[in-house]
Amino acid sequence: MQRREFITLLGGMAVAWPIEARAQQPGPIKRIGVLLASAGDDSDVQEHAAVFVQQLQQSGWIDGRNVRIEIRFGAGSATDTNKYAAELLALAPDVIFITGGVPLASLLRATRAVPIVFAIVPDPVGSGFVDSLSRPGGNATGFMQFEYTLSAKWPELLKEIAPGVTRAAILRDPDITAGVGQFAVIQSVAPALGMEVTPVSVRDVNEIERGIAAIARSGNEGLNLTASALSSVNRNLIVTLAARHRLPTIYYRKGFVTSGGLLSYGPDFADQYRRAAGYVDRILKGGNIADLPVQAPTKYELIINLKTAKALGVSMPQALLSRADEVIE
Repeated sequence: MQRREFITLLGGMAVAWPIEARAQQPGPIKRIGVLLASAGDDSDVQEHAAVFVQQLQQSGWIDGRNVRIEIRFGAGSATDTNKYAAELLALAPDVIFITGGVPLASLLRATRAVPIVFAIVPDPVGSGFVDSLSRPGGNATGFMQFEYTLSAKWPELLKEIAPGVTRAAILRDPDITAGVGQFAVIQSVAPALGMEVTPVSVRDVNEIERGIAAIARSGNEGLNLTASALSSVNRNLIVTLAARHRLPTIYYRKGFVTSGGLLSYGPDFADQYRRAAGYVDRILKGGNIADLPVQAPTKYELIINLKTAKALGVSMPQALLSRADEVIE
Protein backbone atom coordinates (compact mmCIF):
# COMPACT_ATOMS: atom_id res chain seq x y z
CA MET A 1 0.00 0.00 0.00
CA GLN A 2 1.53 3.30 -1.11
CA ARG A 3 0.62 6.89 -0.36
CA ARG A 4 -2.31 7.32 -2.73
CA GLU A 5 -4.10 4.16 -1.54
CA PHE A 6 -3.45 4.96 2.09
CA ILE A 7 -4.61 8.57 1.95
CA THR A 8 -7.70 7.43 0.03
CA LEU A 9 -8.40 5.04 2.88
CA LEU A 10 -8.11 7.84 5.42
CA GLY A 11 -10.21 10.10 3.21
CA GLY A 12 -13.08 7.64 3.54
CA MET A 13 -13.30 8.41 7.24
CA ALA A 14 -15.72 11.11 8.37
CA VAL A 15 -13.25 13.59 9.80
CA ALA A 16 -14.41 17.20 10.04
CA TRP A 17 -11.83 19.88 9.32
CA PRO A 18 -11.43 22.13 12.35
CA ILE A 19 -12.13 25.84 12.13
CA GLU A 20 -8.42 26.60 12.51
CA ALA A 21 -7.62 24.48 9.44
CA ARG A 22 -10.36 25.99 7.27
CA ALA A 23 -9.29 29.51 8.17
CA GLN A 24 -5.55 28.98 7.61
CA GLN A 25 -4.12 31.25 4.91
CA PRO A 26 -2.53 29.68 1.80
CA GLY A 27 1.25 29.34 1.96
CA PRO A 28 4.10 27.05 0.95
CA ILE A 29 3.10 23.38 1.11
CA LYS A 30 5.06 21.49 3.73
CA ARG A 31 6.06 17.88 3.21
CA ILE A 32 5.92 15.13 5.84
CA GLY A 33 7.65 11.82 5.22
CA VAL A 34 6.22 8.84 7.09
CA LEU A 35 8.03 5.51 7.39
CA LEU A 36 6.20 2.87 9.43
CA ALA A 37 7.86 -0.36 10.51
CA SER A 38 4.85 -2.60 9.95
CA ALA A 39 2.87 -3.58 6.85
CA GLY A 40 0.35 -1.26 5.23
CA ASP A 41 -2.44 -3.85 5.30
CA ASP A 42 -2.24 -4.21 9.08
CA SER A 43 -5.57 -2.96 10.47
CA ASP A 44 -3.93 -1.68 13.64
CA VAL A 45 -1.39 0.34 11.65
CA GLN A 46 -4.16 1.83 9.53
CA GLU A 47 -6.10 2.79 12.65
CA HIS A 48 -3.07 4.34 14.35
CA ALA A 49 -1.96 6.21 11.24
CA ALA A 50 -5.49 7.62 10.95
CA VAL A 51 -5.08 8.95 14.50
CA PHE A 52 -1.82 10.63 13.42
CA VAL A 53 -3.48 12.29 10.39
CA GLN A 54 -6.53 13.36 12.42
CA GLN A 55 -4.31 14.99 15.04
CA LEU A 56 -2.48 16.89 12.31
CA GLN A 57 -5.82 18.05 10.92
CA GLN A 58 -6.82 19.34 14.32
CA SER A 59 -3.60 21.36 14.32
CA GLY A 60 -4.43 22.85 10.94
CA TRP A 61 -2.45 20.58 8.59
CA ILE A 62 -4.59 19.22 5.76
CA ASP A 63 -3.06 16.79 3.28
CA GLY A 64 -3.28 18.25 -0.23
CA ARG A 65 -3.98 21.75 1.04
CA ASN A 66 -1.03 22.99 3.09
CA VAL A 67 0.89 19.76 3.62
CA ARG A 68 1.68 16.65 1.61
CA ILE A 69 2.05 13.35 3.44
CA GLU A 70 4.29 10.74 1.82
CA ILE A 71 3.96 7.35 3.49
CA ARG A 72 5.91 4.11 3.17
CA PHE A 73 5.75 0.77 5.02
CA GLY A 74 8.86 -1.24 5.88
CA ALA A 75 6.87 -4.42 6.77
CA GLY A 76 9.75 -5.71 8.87
CA SER A 77 12.18 -5.79 5.94
CA ALA A 78 15.52 -4.04 6.44
CA THR A 79 16.03 -3.90 2.66
CA ASP A 80 12.68 -2.24 2.01
CA THR A 81 13.13 0.08 4.97
CA ASN A 82 16.46 1.35 3.63
CA LYS A 83 14.97 1.80 0.16
CA TYR A 84 11.98 3.76 1.43
CA ALA A 85 14.16 5.88 3.73
CA ALA A 86 16.17 6.94 0.68
CA GLU A 87 12.97 7.63 -1.29
CA LEU A 88 11.57 9.87 1.42
CA LEU A 89 14.80 11.81 1.86
CA ALA A 90 14.94 12.40 -1.91
CA LEU A 91 11.61 14.24 -1.58
CA ALA A 92 13.25 16.85 0.70
CA PRO A 93 10.72 16.55 3.56
CA ASP A 94 10.42 19.20 6.26
CA VAL A 95 10.10 16.46 8.88
CA ILE A 96 9.92 12.67 8.93
CA PHE A 97 7.75 10.61 11.27
CA ILE A 98 8.79 6.99 11.83
CA THR A 99 7.85 4.05 14.02
CA GLY A 100 10.24 1.35 15.20
CA GLY A 101 13.94 1.10 15.80
CA VAL A 102 14.90 -0.27 12.37
CA PRO A 103 13.48 2.70 10.39
CA LEU A 104 15.01 5.12 12.89
CA ALA A 105 18.45 3.52 12.57
CA SER A 106 18.16 3.59 8.77
CA LEU A 107 17.27 7.27 8.66
CA LEU A 108 19.92 8.30 11.16
CA ARG A 109 22.54 6.62 8.99
CA ALA A 110 21.26 8.59 6.00
CA THR A 111 20.75 12.08 7.46
CA ARG A 112 21.69 14.22 10.41
CA ALA A 113 19.89 17.27 9.04
CA VAL A 114 16.22 16.39 8.51
CA PRO A 115 14.18 16.47 11.76
CA ILE A 116 12.92 13.01 12.71
CA VAL A 117 10.05 12.35 15.13
CA PHE A 118 9.79 8.74 16.25
CA ALA A 119 7.29 6.61 18.14
CA ILE A 120 7.23 3.03 19.42
CA VAL A 121 11.03 2.83 19.71
CA PRO A 122 12.27 0.73 22.64
CA ASP A 123 15.07 2.18 24.77
CA PRO A 124 16.32 4.89 22.37
CA VAL A 125 19.14 5.85 24.75
CA GLY A 126 20.42 2.28 25.13
CA SER A 127 20.16 1.79 21.37
CA GLY A 128 22.33 4.88 20.79
CA PHE A 129 19.65 6.82 18.91
CA VAL A 130 19.67 9.77 21.32
CA ASP A 131 22.07 11.08 23.94
CA SER A 132 19.50 11.26 26.73
CA LEU A 133 15.76 11.54 27.18
CA SER A 134 15.83 15.16 28.33
CA ARG A 135 18.46 16.27 25.82
CA PRO A 136 18.31 13.92 22.85
CA GLY A 137 20.82 15.87 20.74
CA GLY A 138 21.10 15.41 17.00
CA ASN A 139 18.07 15.48 14.72
CA ALA A 140 15.75 12.89 16.30
CA THR A 141 13.33 12.88 19.21
CA GLY A 142 9.98 11.37 20.01
CA PHE A 143 8.24 8.77 22.11
CA MET A 144 9.85 5.63 23.43
CA GLN A 145 7.92 2.37 23.44
CA PHE A 146 9.33 1.18 26.76
CA GLU A 147 12.53 0.44 28.60
CA TYR A 148 13.55 -3.20 28.35
CA THR A 149 12.70 -3.73 32.01
CA LEU A 150 9.02 -3.78 31.02
CA SER A 151 9.69 -7.13 29.35
CA ALA A 152 9.95 -8.72 32.82
CA LYS A 153 6.23 -8.15 33.25
CA TRP A 154 5.30 -10.57 30.44
CA PRO A 155 6.63 -13.83 32.01
CA GLU A 156 5.20 -12.69 35.34
CA LEU A 157 1.77 -12.37 33.73
CA LEU A 158 2.19 -15.77 32.06
CA LYS A 159 2.91 -17.35 35.45
CA GLU A 160 -0.04 -15.52 37.00
CA ILE A 161 -2.57 -16.89 34.52
CA ALA A 162 -0.95 -20.33 34.13
CA PRO A 163 0.94 -21.20 37.33
CA GLY A 164 1.85 -24.64 36.01
CA VAL A 165 3.92 -23.28 33.13
CA THR A 166 7.58 -24.25 33.52
CA ARG A 167 8.75 -23.77 29.94
CA ALA A 168 8.13 -20.83 27.64
CA ALA A 169 9.10 -19.98 24.10
CA ILE A 170 10.10 -16.34 23.67
CA LEU A 171 9.34 -15.18 20.15
CA ARG A 172 11.75 -12.42 19.17
CA ASP A 173 13.67 -10.90 16.26
CA PRO A 174 17.34 -11.71 17.00
CA ASP A 175 18.59 -9.34 14.30
CA ILE A 176 17.57 -6.16 16.09
CA THR A 177 18.83 -4.62 19.33
CA ALA A 178 15.34 -4.68 20.83
CA GLY A 179 15.03 -8.42 20.21
CA VAL A 180 18.25 -9.07 22.13
CA GLY A 181 17.38 -6.63 24.92
CA GLN A 182 13.86 -7.91 25.54
CA PHE A 183 14.97 -11.55 25.63
CA ALA A 184 17.85 -10.75 27.99
CA VAL A 185 15.45 -9.25 30.54
CA ILE A 186 13.01 -12.15 30.28
CA GLN A 187 15.87 -14.62 30.62
CA SER A 188 17.11 -12.86 33.76
CA VAL A 189 13.78 -13.10 35.61
CA ALA A 190 12.74 -16.57 34.41
CA PRO A 191 14.62 -18.61 37.09
CA ALA A 192 12.87 -16.77 39.92
CA LEU A 193 9.56 -17.71 38.30
CA GLY A 194 10.55 -21.36 38.00
CA MET A 195 10.52 -21.06 34.23
CA GLU A 196 12.88 -22.21 31.50
CA VAL A 197 12.84 -19.99 28.41
CA THR A 198 13.82 -20.76 24.83
CA PRO A 199 14.22 -18.13 22.10
CA VAL A 200 12.30 -18.61 18.86
CA SER A 201 13.07 -16.41 15.86
CA VAL A 202 10.26 -14.57 14.06
CA ARG A 203 12.36 -14.09 10.93
CA ASP A 204 10.27 -16.44 8.81
CA VAL A 205 7.14 -18.55 8.93
CA ASN A 206 8.93 -21.91 9.08
CA GLU A 207 11.01 -20.89 12.09
CA ILE A 208 7.90 -19.70 13.92
CA GLU A 209 5.97 -22.89 13.18
CA ARG A 210 8.86 -25.18 14.18
CA GLY A 211 9.61 -23.27 17.35
CA ILE A 212 6.03 -23.18 18.60
CA ALA A 213 5.45 -26.85 17.74
CA ALA A 214 8.61 -27.83 19.63
CA ILE A 215 7.64 -25.99 22.81
CA ALA A 216 4.11 -27.41 22.60
CA ARG A 217 5.51 -30.96 22.70
CA SER A 218 7.50 -30.35 25.87
CA GLY A 219 4.58 -30.05 28.30
CA ASN A 220 3.79 -27.30 30.86
CA GLU A 221 4.45 -24.69 28.22
CA GLY A 222 3.54 -21.13 27.23
CA LEU A 223 4.55 -18.30 24.92
CA ASN A 224 5.75 -14.72 25.24
CA LEU A 225 5.81 -12.51 22.15
CA THR A 226 8.28 -9.63 22.20
CA ALA A 227 7.85 -6.39 20.28
CA SER A 228 9.15 -6.11 16.72
CA ALA A 229 7.90 -5.29 13.24
CA LEU A 230 8.16 -8.95 12.26
CA SER A 231 6.02 -9.93 15.23
CA SER A 232 3.38 -7.57 13.89
CA VAL A 233 3.70 -8.83 10.31
CA ASN A 234 3.21 -12.42 11.52
CA ARG A 235 0.40 -11.57 13.95
CA ASN A 236 -2.31 -13.80 12.49
CA LEU A 237 0.02 -16.79 12.17
CA ILE A 238 1.22 -16.51 15.78
CA VAL A 239 -2.29 -16.14 17.19
CA THR A 240 -3.47 -19.11 15.12
CA LEU A 241 -0.59 -21.34 16.22
CA ALA A 242 -1.06 -20.41 19.88
CA ALA A 243 -4.72 -21.46 19.62
CA ARG A 244 -3.95 -24.65 17.68
CA HIS A 245 -1.39 -25.82 20.25
CA ARG A 246 -3.47 -24.51 23.18
CA LEU A 247 -0.64 -22.37 24.51
CA PRO A 248 -1.30 -19.52 26.96
CA THR A 249 0.40 -16.53 25.36
CA ILE A 250 1.29 -13.00 26.47
CA TYR A 251 1.47 -10.33 23.77
CA TYR A 252 2.85 -6.80 23.80
CA ARG A 253 -0.06 -4.90 22.23
CA LYS A 254 -3.83 -4.90 22.01
CA GLY A 255 -4.19 -5.86 18.34
CA PHE A 256 -3.11 -9.42 19.03
CA VAL A 257 -5.86 -9.87 21.61
CA THR A 258 -8.60 -8.36 19.45
CA SER A 259 -7.43 -10.84 16.78
CA GLY A 260 -8.02 -13.75 19.15
CA GLY A 261 -4.94 -13.74 21.38
CA LEU A 262 -5.21 -14.31 25.12
CA LEU A 263 -3.68 -11.32 26.92
CA SER A 264 -1.55 -8.28 26.17
CA TYR A 265 0.25 -5.70 28.23
CA GLY A 266 2.05 -2.69 26.82
CA PRO A 267 1.82 0.98 25.89
CA ASP A 268 -1.16 2.50 24.08
CA PHE A 269 0.14 2.73 20.49
CA ALA A 270 -2.61 5.09 19.30
CA ASP A 271 -1.59 7.54 22.02
CA GLN A 272 2.00 7.46 20.77
CA TYR A 273 0.90 8.35 17.22
CA ARG A 274 -1.26 11.16 18.59
CA ARG A 275 1.52 12.67 20.67
CA ALA A 276 4.01 12.30 17.81
CA ALA A 277 1.69 14.34 15.58
CA GLY A 278 1.94 17.11 18.16
CA TYR A 279 5.73 17.13 17.82
CA VAL A 280 5.47 17.16 14.02
CA ASP A 281 3.11 20.14 14.26
CA ARG A 282 5.56 22.06 16.44
CA ILE A 283 8.44 21.42 14.01
CA LEU A 284 6.37 22.45 10.98
CA LYS A 285 5.53 25.69 12.78
CA GLY A 286 9.20 26.49 13.35
CA GLY A 287 9.95 24.67 16.57
CA ASN A 288 13.47 23.45 17.29
CA ILE A 289 13.78 19.68 17.56
CA ALA A 290 16.52 20.17 20.16
CA ASP A 291 13.90 21.63 22.51
CA LEU A 292 11.69 18.51 22.37
CA PRO A 293 12.62 15.83 24.93
CA VAL A 294 12.08 12.13 24.36
CA GLN A 295 9.00 11.11 26.33
CA ALA A 296 8.09 7.81 27.95
CA PRO A 297 4.62 6.27 27.55
CA THR A 298 1.89 7.73 29.73
CA LYS A 299 -0.72 5.06 28.99
CA TYR A 300 -0.34 1.30 29.36
CA GLU A 301 -3.04 -1.22 28.51
CA LEU A 302 -3.87 -4.63 29.98
CA ILE A 303 -6.27 -6.40 27.59
CA ILE A 304 -7.80 -9.83 28.23
CA ASN A 305 -9.79 -12.05 25.87
CA LEU A 306 -12.08 -14.21 28.01
CA LYS A 307 -13.39 -16.12 25.01
CA THR A 308 -9.86 -17.27 24.23
CA ALA A 309 -9.20 -18.03 27.89
CA LYS A 310 -12.23 -20.35 27.95
CA ALA A 311 -11.09 -22.10 24.77
CA LEU A 312 -7.64 -22.69 26.29
CA GLY A 313 -9.00 -23.77 29.66
CA VAL A 314 -7.31 -20.83 31.39
CA SER A 315 -9.05 -19.51 34.49
CA MET A 316 -8.31 -15.80 34.77
CA PRO A 317 -7.62 -14.63 38.34
CA GLN A 318 -10.23 -12.15 39.52
CA ALA A 319 -7.51 -9.80 40.72
CA LEU A 320 -6.10 -9.66 37.17
CA LEU A 321 -9.54 -9.08 35.63
CA SER A 322 -10.11 -6.18 37.99
CA ARG A 323 -6.89 -4.55 36.77
CA ALA A 324 -7.70 -4.96 33.08
CA ASP A 325 -8.34 -1.91 30.92
CA GLU A 326 -10.50 -3.98 28.58
CA VAL A 327 -12.01 -7.45 28.80
CA ILE A 328 -13.23 -9.05 25.57
CA GLU A 329 -16.13 -11.40 26.34
